[in-house]
Amino acid sequence: MKLPDLSAVTSFLGEPTPHQWVEEARRPERLPQLLSEHADLEQKAAQSALTTIRRYAQGLPGVGRAPGRDGGQPQCFADQPAHSELLNKMSRLAREELRHFEQVLAIMLARNIPYQHVSSSRYAGGLRARIRSTEPDRLVDSLIVGAFIEARSCERFAVLAPCLDDDLGRFYHSLLKSESRHFQDYLTLACRYGEPSIEPRIAHFRDLENTLILGFDDEFRFHSGRPSDNVPAA
Repeated sequence: MKLPDLSAVTSFLGEPTPHQWVEEARRPERLPQLLSEHADLEQKAAQSALTTIRRYAQGLPGVGRAPGRDGGQPQCFADQPAHSELLNKMSRLAREELRHFEQVLAIMLARNIPYQHVSSSRYAGGLRARIRSTEPDRLVDSLIVGAFIEARSCERFAVLAPCLDDDLGRFYHSLLKSESRHFQDYLTLACRYGEPSIEPRIAHFRDLENTLILGFDDEFRFHSGRPSDNVPAA
């Protein structure tokens, strides 16, 4: 199968997945873990999108404060087109991620692989630890982190697809277009709220993301780095 053009994804990431991770991931005994974690990642991605909707349903707190009426408290308002775009894109993303979650669950059921909750990985935790706490910086950083997670997921689906059986390979191939779009959606939204430029923050998180991906991990995960000698067997 011909892969779609992922040049925007690979350029954004900077560094490819290390071949040591691919070699570990392609071992047949790793498949139940990969599928279970993949399902969990889709569920968490949907949950993250819904959290964003809930957090910013009333606009961007503390930004663009207008004088309150009759001497009351200042009210927050937002750039309405950007606000609507944020809510709509997050809603569509949540629905699509949940559909992927259901698809992975169906594959696991057909293969008699149980679904289990998976704890957050060092990768996601490491990225989110650098998100700033004040608005609109918090939103901008959260969106950039979302873009990196989606882009790395897309890249890993691409390297996994040729290593799997035909049915799974086709499934992972089918996800590439949507995952690439998710990455672009996050990045577009970050640009809307991160004027005049988000490039310094992208560079900041790219350096961090590459460090996490290229470093050695004692635990094998969907987003882990190079497997160390201490990685437990599947």
